[in-house]
Amino acid sequence: MVRVGTAERTKPTLASWARRIAFGTVLMLLALVGGTAFRVWQVARENDRTAADVIVVLGAAQYNGKPSDIYAARLEKAKQLYDAGVAKTIVTAGGKKAEDNFTEARAGQLWLTRHGVPPSATLAVGEGSDTLRSLRAVADEVQGRGWHTAVLVSDPWHSFRARTMAGDLGLDAWTAPTHSGPIVQERVTQVRYIVRETGALLYYRLTKTPADDLFATFLG
Repeated sequence: MVRVGTAERTKPTLASWARRIAFGTVLMLLALVGGTAFRVWQVARENDRTAADVIVVLGAAQYNGKPSDIYAARLEKAKQLYDAGVAKTIVTAGGKKAEDNFTEARAGQLWLTRHGVPPSATLAVGEGSDTLRSLRAVADEVQGRGWHTAVLVSDPWHSFRARTMAGDLGLDAWTAPTHSGPIVQERVTQVRYIVRETGALLYYRLTKTPADDLFATFLG
């Protein structure tokens, strides 16, 4: 009987190499997604109160000039930073839908002045229908005034993506997210937002375009 050598018996076939490559690819994708999700979670826990040129509040839904609960939580955090002397100016960001009477930026500015922030310490940049476009308008306005550093205020899970975009737009930015409001009250909501933001950030890094509309359906 002819015996087959050990080396011949264990020689990888084309099919086995394909399986190994596929397995390695899946592992790398899982590592990429998992690592991004971890960074979303990690940055969400930060609360950097380092002094900056401006505090930038990312807009959210508003109803005829009245900020939604989510937006109001962001504005409250921005006011706390302003009162603590983190920056002398609060920039509110966000445009409006065609049927709206107020931009998100203007609604935020009104909320701040009604809660004791001097009008001279606010700047509304009412452009942009998503995070990237809003931040681009803010960056143009801020840099045009000779300012370069910014503390970004948004929801915890949105912070890493916003900071990444701001950096790409030339701002030296860090984050001080709100830790109150509807988004952080229930764990299931937190998980959904982490998943959403992980996907949106990976999409942005791949395409350099916003994924707000693409992933909005995930949240219903």
